[in-house]
Amino acid sequence: MPARVALIHNPRSRRNVRDDGRFVAEARKALGSLFVCPASHDALRPAVAELARQDVRVIAVNGGDGTVSDVISAVLEFYPADHLPALSVFPSGNTNLIANDVGCTLRGMPALSALSHRARTGTLLDDVSWRQPVVASWPDPDRLPVAGMFCGLAAFTRAIELAHNPAILERYSHDAAIFATLLWGLRLFLRKETRHSWMGGSRMTVTVDNDPPDSHARFLFLCTGLHQLSRGVWPFWLDDAPRGGLIYLDITGNPPGLARGLLSVLRGRISGRLRVSKAYRSGMAASIRIETQDQLVMDGEELDPGPEGVLYLKEGPRMAFIRC
Repeated sequence: MPARVALIHNPRSRRNVRDDGRFVAEARKALGSLFVCPASHDALRPAVAELARQDVRVIAVNGGDGTVSDVISAVLEFYPADHLPALSVFPSGNTNLIANDVGCTLRGMPALSALSHRARTGTLLDDVSWRQPVVASWPDPDRLPVAGMFCGLAAFTRAIELAHNPAILERYSHDAAIFATLLWGLRLFLRKETRHSWMGGSRMTVTVDNDPPDSHARFLFLCTGLHQLSRGVWPFWLDDAPRGGLIYLDITGNPPGLARGLLSVLRGRISGRLRVSKAYRSGMAASIRIETQDQLVMDGEELDPGPEGVLYLKEGPRMAFIRC
C-alpha cells in the first residue's frame, strides 16, 4: 500500500502569499483531508497531532525555515521518537536554508507530483538526507521545547533584528536583504558606541557536554544541525573529535583580529591562527547549557531565556528529509 503524503501549507510564507490560489486548489483536490492549511501558528500543533494519530509517514512542508522549525517541533512532540515521519520541504519562505541544505529545490505542483509519484512507486526513501535538529528547552517543565536547524545569540540576534526591519524585509528578496543588512550593520558598526557594545558581546556561561562551565562575554554563538549554508559560507570546524550532532561556533567578546577572522570564517577557510586562538572555538557536541539574558534566535524566531536565564541545546533524533 503506497505511503500517504500529507502537506502542511503556510499561506503566510513569502512566496505563498504571491500565489494565485491555483496550487492550493490543486493540492487540496489531490490530497483531500491530508492537505493541511493551519489558520494560525497555534493551529499547527493539533494538526500535526492528528497526522500522528493517523500515523502519516510522510509530511511535506510548504513554507520557509520558520514553518519547518514549527513542524519539526510538533513532530517531536506528538510522534514516538523511534517512529518519526519523513519530511520534505517546498522552499517558499523568506529564508530556505533547510531546504537548500537537504536538497529540496522544487515547490508547488512539480514538488507535490514528484513526491506523490515516489509514494506510488515505493521509492520515497531512496533519496533522503538525514539531519539531527537542534532542540532548545528550558528548566520550566511547562514550557514546550522548540526544535530547529540553525540558532544563535549575541551578534547573531542583533543581525537578525536588523534583517527583520521592515525597511529591509519588505523591499528586498532574501539574498538582497542579507546584502542590505550587511551594509546597514556596517554603518552602525562604524559608530564608536555601537562598535564597543557589539565587540564587548553578551555575558554568558556556556557548558559544552561535560566540560567545565566557561563564563565569558560572547561576541557570537552559533549552533546548527545543517551540513551546509548558502553561498559557500561555513563558519565551523572541528577542534577535537566530534561528541554529538550539534555543530557550534563560539567567539568570545573583543576577539583579536575580528575583521580578518570573520572574513576567514565566513569563507570557510579556517586559519591555523584561529584554530589555536582561545577566542575562537568550534566543534560538535551532544548538549550545550547556556546561562544568558540574551534572546536565542532559532530559524528566525526569537526565544527569551526565561526567568532562570538558562537554556539547553540538545541534539535531536535523526530525521529523514526526502529530496524533491
